[in-house]
Amino acid sequence: MSNTASDVLLSARDISVTFGKGKRAFRAVKNVSFDIYRGETFGVVGESGSGKTTIGRAIMRIQPLSGGEICYGGQRISGSIPPELDREMTRKIQMIFQDPMASLNERAKVEYIVAEGLYNISRYVSREYVKEAVSRALSDVGLLPEFASRFPHEFSGGQRQRIGIARALIMQPEFIVADEPISALDVSIRAQVLNLLQRLQRERKLTYLFISHDLSVMRFICDRIAVVHLGEIVELADTDTLYNHPLHPYTRALLSAIPVPNPQVEKEKKLLVYDPSVHDYAKDAPVFTEIEPGHFVLGNQKELDGYRERLAKG
Repeated sequence: MSNTASDVLLSARDISVTFGKGKRAFRAVKNVSFDIYRGETFGVVGESGSGKTTIGRAIMRIQPLSGGEICYGGQRISGSIPPELDREMTRKIQMIFQDPMASLNERAKVEYIVAEGLYNISRYVSREYVKEAVSRALSDVGLLPEFASRFPHEFSGGQRQRIGIARALIMQPEFIVADEPISALDVSIRAQVLNLLQRLQRERKLTYLFISHDLSVMRFICDRIAVVHLGEIVELADTDTLYNHPLHPYTRALLSAIPVPNPQVEKEKKLLVYDPSVHDYAKDAPVFTEIEPGHFVLGNQKELDGYRERLAKG
């Protein structure tokens, strides 16, 4: 399915995020640009400290931008925006957090945790409406409505993450930022949560920004993937293209680290190690370029010529 400009739900243009000021300033995200199409799962992958979570927090407006802008549905939502638009974006854009043990208020019952967003955007929600909405949200994620009267410590990690998903769903969002939603879960529970997210996406026509360091998971759930290294997107393509024809050395190094479920193949596999010194940007600066339709890569002119040759050879 080919996407057009009219399908773009969220657009980030040259966004930067800086922590600290003056000599201690640190740019965690550097001039990143991408579009997310309505109904897709857009993945952001990279090692710890690459800036991928900061990108998600910037979209949520938790982290202010130091440059660039973010637009949602054609409206700018970064920087100072009117209170009405702020409330609208709070409802339409929700987040599922990484750690289900730390992201829930231990002193509150599940009913309040799930319904808190409703209270925040409207002071006039009735008790009956809240109770019904919470029951429906819990049922949607496979939990019993009577769990609403319990506290978070009474649940397993997988159940707690489902509560976190219910908290996002109750707002009837269009767009969900999922920040490593399965990394803190047992392996046996991960597939259940991924299948749940995919089912909810189909039923509710949701759009996801899925953040992870696990490329094997990304292949399962994402339509397109952006690879982030030190605050920059070094490669962006649809999932099959990225896995079958990776161009940037950093992407190839990440892919080589994916375990293969075959002992013999795993034993003979060559692990690639990314060495930033392979790039010579002293005279020829890198540019984020569309090397083929829908496939973007960061490189200078010499590197881009080499990538084009590799694609031509197949």
